[in-house]
Amino acid sequence: MAVRKELLEILVCPKCKGDLVLTEAGDGLVCGNCRLLYRIEEDIPVMLIDEAVPLEGK
Repeated sequence: MAVRKELLEILVCPKCKGDLVLTEAGDGLVCGNCRLLYRIEEDIPVMLIDEAVPLEGK
């Protein structure tokens, strides 16, 4: 079971409150403003700033 579409529509970046985009693989949510990746583990988004992974490059 994947993350529900309704949940994805209301989730925002906990750091900047910006929009999040689901990765192509469906294993994380990306904030374009902060350049952070929030993992999805067992269909649950891990929305902790300290657990976010910084994205490389531009």
